[in-house]
Amino acid sequence: MTSTEIVELRRVIGQMRHCVSSLRARYGDVAAVQRLANDVERMDIDATELVDLGTTPRQREAPQVEREVVVVPDTPYDESLWKDADDEGLGGYRNRT
Repeated sequence: MTSTEIVELRRVIGQMRHCVSSLRARYGDVAAVQRLANDVERMDIDATELVDLGTTPRQREAPQVEREVVVVPDTPYDESLWKDADDEGLGGYRNRT
């Protein structure tokens, strides 16, 4: 991010903060205004982090996630599971009388 982009971002965040203050004065501290204020605060924090990164972006690594292996057996299913079942998408083909 160039210094011009950072200056513009800071200016826009300041304008948004001013707008949220105006909304708070008009509507009070309702949930929607609180969420907007939180969003503006979050953008300010993120902008600060970008400035702290400097001019060289850092590579982020994906978080390490423990994975559980689920073994699915190759043996056939019990035929009784499918008793009286129709094929999905084909409609009922059994004569139900």
